[in-house]
Amino acid sequence: MKTSIIIAFYNRIDFIQLVLAGFERQSFKEFEIIIADDGSDEKSLYELKEIIKKSSLSIKHVWHEDKGFRKNKILNKAVIESASDYLVFVDGDCIPHREFTAEHFRNRAEKKCLAGRRVNLSKRITSKLNPEEIKNGFLEKKLVTILFDSIFGKTYDAEKGFYIKSQFVREIINRKKRGLLGSNFSIHKKDLLDINGFDERYDGASVGEDTDIQFRLELNGVKIESLNNAAIQYHIYHDYQERAMKNWEIFKSVKKSGIYFTPYGIQK
Repeated sequence: MKTSIIIAFYNRIDFIQLVLAGFERQSFKEFEIIIADDGSDEKSLYELKEIIKKSSLSIKHVWHEDKGFRKNKILNKAVIESASDYLVFVDGDCIPHREFTAEHFRNRAEKKCLAGRRVNLSKRITSKLNPEEIKNGFLEKKLVTILFDSIFGKTYDAEKGFYIKSQFVREIINRKKRGLLGSNFSIHKKDLLDINGFDERYDGASVGEDTDIQFRLELNGVKIESLNNAAIQYHIYHDYQERAMKNWEIFKSVKKSGIYFTPYGIQK
C-alpha cells in the first residue's frame, strides 16, 4: 500500500461506520487502514471485528487495555504496525471528503507535514448521517444545506468544506500559516520516527497529539504546510471533551527543553 491511514478510535461504533464509509468512496484507493483502538470494551470489539470482516477495505486493528486516555501510546503502536512509509492521521469522529487521501498523498514531500482542516457539523446535520448516505456523497452534495446550518444553526467552519481544485487559488488561501490538527495531518514515517513519535505522557485530549508534535517536528526542520480547502474532513457532533491542564504543563517543559526527540515515545 502507498499510504497508511491511522484512525484513533474508542468505543464509538456508530462513528467508525461513518468514517469507514467515507474511506470506501475515496478516489485514491492504494491505502491500508489501521484502527488505533484506545481500549474499547468487549461489545465494541465484537462489533468492530464484524465490520472489518465485511468491509472491502484493507483494515488492521491494534488495541490495548483501557487504562484511561492513552491515545498517543496507541498511535505509536499503530505507527509501528504500519506497512507504508507515508502516514495519514485521522480521528474516529472525522469523515473524509472523497479527495481526502488523494490530496494528502499527492502533496507529500520529505521534511514536510501536511495539515488539513475540517467542517464541524451540528447535532442536527449529524442526525441525518448513515453509512449509505456517506457512500452516496451526502456531505459534499449538501454543502448548501451545511452552509445554511452554519448561518442559522450550529455547524461552524462550513467554509472549510469548499473543495478548491485551482492550485493558484489554493496558494492564495494557504499563504497564512496554520497549525497542525491532530485529526487531519500526514507525514513521512521517517520524519515522525526521527522525533520518536508521539509523547506518551499526555493522558488527556489536548496539546499532545498536535501542538507538541508540531513543535518538535519544526525543531527538527520539518515544515508544516496547509491543505485548507483540499484535504477536507467533516467532524461528527458529540459532547465536548474537557482539556487536561496537566498537558499544558508537560508541553511547557518540552518547549523549555528545546529537544525534538522525546524519550517518552516509540523508543523507550
